[in-house]
Order: sequence, then structure tokens, then C-alpha cells
Amino acid sequence: MYSSKDKYAVAFYNLENFFDTTDDPYSLDDDFTPKGFRRWTESKFRKKVSKISKAISKIGLDDSDIPPVLVGIAEVENKTVIRALLKSKKLRDINYDFVHFDSPDERGIDTALIYHKDHFQVFHAETLPLMVANTNGDRDLTRDILYVHGKLHQEDVHVFVNHWPSRREGAEITSYKRVKAAETILQRLEKIGEEFPNCIVMGDFNDDPNSESIQTLMATKQFINPMKSLLSPVSGSANYKGAWSLFDQILVSHSFLNYEPGTHSFVKAAVFSPRFLKEWKGRYKGNPFRTYGGSNYLGGYSDHFPVYVVLEEHK
Repeated sequence: MYSSKDKYAVAFYNLENFFDTTDDPYSLDDDFTPKGFRRWTESKFRKKVSKISKAISKIGLDDSDIPPVLVGIAEVENKTVIRALLKSKKLRDINYDFVHFDSPDERGIDTALIYHKDHFQVFHAETLPLMVANTNGDRDLTRDILYVHGKLHQEDVHVFVNHWPSRREGAEITSYKRVKAAETILQRLEKIGEEFPNCIVMGDFNDDPNSESIQTLMATKQFINPMKSLLSPVSGSANYKGAWSLFDQILVSHSFLNYEPGTHSFVKAAVFSPRFLKEWKGRYKGNPFRTYGGSNYLGGYSDHFPVYVVLEEHK
């Protein structure tokens, strides 16, 4: 019989434009204000908070006794929206805290790490700026990579939360930016200086498992990508124009394949896609139930499904 004891979920979730309703004069967030294009009101924000908190509270419960011990999140505007999330009815009784830094993204969206304080202790956190230029030579003001060093139970772990540059101008023409992001992580791992550090690299990579950027990480032979088998013509973490992608992935280092006391071992990987996170009918049936479809407010969760891995602690 499968036991959930000593098994813990580590998740990643792109929250699809998780903005507050206040206009930030230093970022392009005007659409997400009450008078903006999206008519983003306090009521809509509260509904989003309620839905996202419900989703996070249920990730991995088929495999673990508790909600995720780590949750990387993307497309969050600031600390205000994360605090609202953690104070919500579904999450307020969980001993969660978070790490977040503002990044130079023009729209003001960042990554963050939510962590369960009973299971994870933060030693150090910083941002890794992604220094990459657009094709015209100007710097692409994109999201920083969030790096957090901490202890998961008794084991040192290095966590990287990512939201790599988009494919908006075309997958091939922008590929070099995401390769640079992968190289930025590898440079930080070199600075860590350990021979086989325990690493979790999670995020919306805007690339699938076989893309050059992900393969740049895999070529080091330091990682396994348990998400690779989850992409198929009929499944993934997001759907664009009828085609599934698996841009949301969690890679773990080979060190998570051991079974020594005080360590964690990899058990499984999954896309979290229960019925409540899906469109129930119509042409988009089975797709993520998103907050907006173009300019239309749909009132859903996100245009991405969360993904997660399960780790087992060996005592």
C-alpha cells in the first residue's frame, strides 16, 4: 500500500497576472487597475486570491499528508499580493512564509518562493539578474532568477525559481535569451563550489523539455528532468491555440536519487490538473480555467496548471 508518510510536495505555479488593483507608476500595470483595460477591481482580485489559495492548498495531497512544503510562483506583482494569498482562508492556518524581490520586468511581474516554515529554513536569498539584450541591442528588462539556499528538514537545498523570457517574437529568434538564463544558473552553481549540491530548478521556462535551454542544463549531467514524460499531444501545463506545452517544469539534481538517512529521494512528478482547474465545456474543454481569455474576464484560476514533484524524507 502506498504511504504518504514522510512524502512532501514541491510545486511551481504560474499565477497568470497576479496584480493588485493599485497603479504602480514605475511599471506597465495600468491594464490591471479598476479603470484600466481589464477593469481589474478589488472584487476580481479577491476572487483570484480565493481560487489560487484553494489550488495551492490541494497540490500533492494525493501523495502527501500536507500541502506543498515549497511553492515557486511566477507572475506576481509584489509582496502585497503574496501576503493576501497567505492570509486567505485556505492558507492562513499553514505556517507559510515567502521570499520575494522586485525585478526589472517592465510589467512589474516577479517570481517568489512560498515555503512551509515547519519544514524549510531559509539561509540566504538573492536575485540573479538575467543580463540579456534584445535583437536591437537594448537590454531586455526581464525577470530575475530567484535563488534561495536553505534546509529542507535535515538537508541543504539550493532552489532556483525562474520565469524565462517569452517567445512572443518567435521561439527560435528568442531562444538565445533562455539559453543565457540556463547559463546564469550554471554560473551560480559553480560559485556554490560543492561537487554535488542538492538543487531544485523550477519555473515557467517558456521552453519544453527538449528545447536548447533545458538541454543546456541537462548537458551538465547534474540533473534529471522528471517532467519530460508528462508532455504529450493531449496533455501539458498550458495550452495555446490547441497545442499543449510543458513550459512549467521542475528539475532536480541526481542527489535526489539516494536513500541515505537525512536525505530526500525523488518519488514522482505530475501536472496538477483536477477538474476544478479546468474548463468544463465548450471548445476549450480540458484547458486550464484562466482568469482572462483575451480581454474577456472569465473568473478562473490561471492559464497554467501547477506542476509538482514528490520527495520522500529518509530518517
